[in-house]
Amino acid sequence: MSTIYQYMRHPRHAELRAGRPVTTRDLRNLNHPNPIVRFNARVGLKVTLIVGTMWCAYLFSVIALIALPSAIKQGIFFVVVWISSSFLQLVLLPIIIVGQNIQAATADKRAEDTYKDAEAVLRESEEIQNHLLAQDTAIAEIIDRLERFMGQPAPPSP
Repeated sequence: MSTIYQYMRHPRHAELRAGRPVTTRDLRNLNHPNPIVRFNARVGLKVTLIVGTMWCAYLFSVIALIALPSAIKQGIFFVVVWISSSFLQLVLLPIIIVGQNIQAATADKRAEDTYKDAEAVLRESEEIQNHLLAQDTAIAEIIDRLERFMGQPAPPSP
């Protein structure tokens, strides 16, 4: 008897089996073939790792507060300039980087979980395919037995 269904594996299957989820770390260009790109990536990463800490935010707060008395003496305009230029920019920069690092780590974890979920679905679908193949074999055997029992071939299926 001919097979009822011809299974065609999806091309993404091989990619999923061969790889792992892409993380933020993978996209940092530290292995780029161009040495200038590698250098820039390393310098940028080092600066980001240093500036993107709460300790750096505390240090920048102290540095900004040192200039506050001078701004107060010069009037309200200079206090506003101090707040917008010195304090907010100096202090918010490292805090924003800390938040982005947390968000990147969360996105990496989410990507890894999604990858694991996709892998689990793939394994389950393979089991379903195996089950269906076993059923096809059983159905073919039943049809063969019926044909032998009845002494005549079964009509072709549409």
